[in-house]
Formats: sequence, structure tokens, C-alpha cells
Amino acid sequence: MSRIAATARIHSTAVVDEGAVIGDSVVIGPFCHVGPRVVLKDNVELISHAVVSGKTEIGKGCRIFPMAVIGGVSQSLHEAGEESTLVVGDNCTMREGVTMNTGTVGGGGKTVIGDNCLFLANCHVAHDCQLGSDIIMSNNVMLAGHVHVADKAILGGGCAVHQFTRIGRQAFIGGLSAVNYDVIPYGMLNGNPGLLGGLNVVGMTRAGVGRATIRVVRRAYKQIFEGEGNVRSNAAAIRDDYSDCSQVIEILDFIAAGGDRALSSPFRRKG
Repeated sequence: MSRIAATARIHSTAVVDEGAVIGDSVVIGPFCHVGPRVVLKDNVELISHAVVSGKTEIGKGCRIFPMAVIGGVSQSLHEAGEESTLVVGDNCTMREGVTMNTGTVGGGGKTVIGDNCLFLANCHVAHDCQLGSDIIMSNNVMLAGHVHVADKAILGGGCAVHQFTRIGRQAFIGGLSAVNYDVIPYGMLNGNPGLLGGLNVVGMTRAGVGRATIRVVRRAYKQIFEGEGNVRSNAAAIRDDYSDCSQVIEILDFIAAGGDRALSSPFRRKG
């Protein structure tokens, strides 16, 4: 049985399937479709011609623009109709044509989006992605399955991210870049194939990181990627020297954690 708040406003041409849960002051515009297992929390707005389907929860204050399809079945070749979910946090904006898929059983069964994220026109978030908060994805950004993006990362228009890739906190990905490997926190990546071009100094400054600290992080960055050993051994070797710099430790922890993909670096790979 549907639970529709008395303060919700639903256009006469919209379709809200039996079973949907609609919160206070939700606005569902013309020709929208809300599926039977959808939860729209308070103050969500579907402007028009938007589809929210699957077992999907949309957080408070989100806005979904025309032609967006949120909660669609995954495009994984292993999709077999198993139970899976999509959870979107509060105050996210999904502009025209954005698509977000539910998870897969093999990937944990859940796609998760944090709070205050902005998805510009025609972005795609595939199955089992895990996104933090305050992320900006410009037009036509494509995330393949199982991608992890940490808080405050910015992805430029048209960039494509390989499946299972990690993008660290406050990283910056240039437009049209191919992200084939993990990107460290505060890293700045450009090109195809994507190469690290240093640190996101502008973003760090805007976040209140002081110049002295940025110089320290730059020094550590050079030791990690330009040292005599490999990246992981270089990172491990300098940990004690930077124990009082949280930004460097964050980078070192990211490298030490590892993942399914190699690390992006400033150097083009051979072969």
C-alpha cells in the first residue's frame, strides 16, 4: 500500500505505482513515473518526465530533472533480476538525462550516493558504485561498475572511469580524461590515458589548506612518485616523516589500502 504525505503535490499526468512512499512536500511533476518500491523523502522534486524505479531511496531535498532515469536495472552482463538497491543521499541534484543503476549481488547489491552531490546532464552512475558527498560530475561523465569516488572529488565533462577504480577525496579529473587507474586523494589527472599532473592545489586552497601544508604535501608527492623505489615502497618509507600532516597520511593510507586497479602516476606506462 502506498504512503503518500498529505502535503505532497502530484501532477495529474504523473504515475505513482502502488507501494511507493512519498514524503512531506514532495513535488512530482508532469509525466513522471515513480515505481512501487521507491521512497521519496521530504521535499524531493521530480520536475517532469523523470523516472524513478527499482528499490530506490531518494534523500531529502533532491531534485531530479527531465529525462533522468534513476534506479534502473544494472547493465551488468551478469544481471539476473536479483534483489538490489540504490540509495541517494540528501540534497543531490540530477540534471537532464542522468542515469543511475541499482547494484548487483556480486558487487554487494547496493549503489550508494552521498549528500550534496551534483550530477550534470547525461552523467551515468553504474551498478555498485560507491560515491561520497559533495561530489561534482560535469556533463557526460561515465562511471563504470564498482567505482568508488570519495568526498569533494570533481570530475570534468566527458571523462570515463574504468570499473573498480578508486578516486580519492578532493581529486580533480580533467574533462575527456580516461581514468584507467586509481587516483590518489588531492590528485589532478588529465588525458587519455590519464596521467597525474600534480596536486589539486586550487581545491586544497579553497578547502582551507594553508600554503605551508600544501608545500609539505607537494614534497611528499615528489618523494612518492619520483623516488628511487616503486610507488608503494616509496610511500611506506616516508610515513614516519609525515605523521603530523593529515593530508599526506591520507594519501599514504590510500596507496597502502590498494585496490583492484593500479595507481595512476605522472608517467606513461610502457607496453
